[in-house]
Amino acid sequence: MLAGIDYFIVIAYIIGILILGFYFRRFVSSSEDYFLAGKSLPFWAIGMSIVVSDIGALDFVGISGQGYRYGISVGNFDWIGSVPAMLLAAFIFVPYFWKGGVYTIPEYLGKRYNRHVRTIASLTWLFFFAVNLGVLFWASAVLLNVLMGWSIWSSIIITAVVVGLYTYFGGITAVVMTDVVQLIIMFVGGFTLVFLGLEEIGGWEVMVDKITAMGPEFSQHFKLMQPADTPTPYPWTGILFGLTFVMANAYMIGNQAIVQRCLTAKNVWHAKASMIMAAGLKMMIPVLVLFPGLMAIIIHPGLEDGDQALPMLIKSILPPGLIGLMFSAFFAGLMSSVDSILNSTATIFTKDIYEPYIRPNASDKHYLAVGRITTISLLVLGVATSKISSQYPGLYVAIQSFLSYFQGPIFSILLLGIFWKRATQWGGLAGLVIGIVVAFILNSVDGIFTIEDPFLYVSWWSFVTGFVVTIIVSLFTTPKTDIQLSGLVFSRVIRK
Repeated sequence: MLAGIDYFIVIAYIIGILILGFYFRRFVSSSEDYFLAGKSLPFWAIGMSIVVSDIGALDFVGISGQGYRYGISVGNFDWIGSVPAMLLAAFIFVPYFWKGGVYTIPEYLGKRYNRHVRTIASLTWLFFFAVNLGVLFWASAVLLNVLMGWSIWSSIIITAVVVGLYTYFGGITAVVMTDVVQLIIMFVGGFTLVFLGLEEIGGWEVMVDKITAMGPEFSQHFKLMQPADTPTPYPWTGILFGLTFVMANAYMIGNQAIVQRCLTAKNVWHAKASMIMAAGLKMMIPVLVLFPGLMAIIIHPGLEDGDQALPMLIKSILPPGLIGLMFSAFFAGLMSSVDSILNSTATIFTKDIYEPYIRPNASDKHYLAVGRITTISLLVLGVATSKISSQYPGLYVAIQSFLSYFQGPIFSILLLGIFWKRATQWGGLAGLVIGIVVAFILNSVDGIFTIEDPFLYVSWWSFVTGFVVTIIVSLFTTPKTDIQLSGLVFSRVIRK
């Protein structure tokens, strides 16, 4: 349970964030302000927001849990699985999207292919964000239950109410600027826990020796690349093909929650610099979120649920006051992830579903109201779906499994759409649909893969399917003219 000083720190943090978030509502007077901050934000704020929105409660609890179960190989999701893709996005894709003047990735796909592709891509991201929000709520409940003794559902509802308030009023400006504060708190709290944990154990080398001496099941815990036949979800083949080639690029280049932040930049230079800065900060993330799971193996051996490694470590290592700081760091990561999902989903629904299909010519004030109503609706949906993640062996595996259903096919048509002007609207539609179908089949049929959670392999093969199908169908259908492709294909942008 938290001491009095811990409650004071946590309450002061929450009140401070709410005040800061409410302050930025004064800058929201149009839908562009709500969704893109009027394209006025500096690179340093965006870069910090990208990192803290991507690394939140899920990563603190989930990656620590995966580190407890499988070791350091999960760190590849930040080192190999983020930094190269972020640099690629910074120098090629982000400037391209910023100059294109789009609000969403599905909006670009609709212009490049057709409205059917835009709608399918929008619906898949809407579904994913809703489920992802549920996973984040469940992560908060795991920590609150251990530290404070609150029930799971009370924890989920409290989290939803607190985060929903400032996101509803302040839009993405409030989201980004509160994220700046939350990143600082998250780094201070996270590094404090790691430092005190290593001091408790006796240092890194002592930790490695103790863990490897605990039995053969820990023999692979300090191998960054796992064998191809490993029973863990992280074989090197999956890391190379599924993560490095597909999931990392798809996430950093085609994820609305990431790209939308870059679209708020005041100019192209700031858009590029924001992603480069975020890549540098990302290099430190595994130290914050992975190392606590390793330390918990020694301090709390034999946990049935690895996702309890972090909260148990906090409870046993940190003194009063620092527990409140770490809780605030956790809550900072949680809120930044939730607020990014809320705003990005509201953007996709309003711009890609509501505006083209329900009210095409409504006023800007009307679309602003719809965005805010969508924010509240998604909070309710996230609470309702939070239980789903408990059916997976770890929160991190849950979210990666959800991504594997559609991320590969979407990235395949995005890549071909930008770099191959021969790709046709029907090729893109066929590649997207068939790629998603293949992903469902690979995820549902037993015996195809030898590991329990083959999301890396599913992402790779669904990407390959979407890529090949798009090419084949495009070769037999009529492409758009050069005039229709102006500003939509990379070669046409370079010539402008």
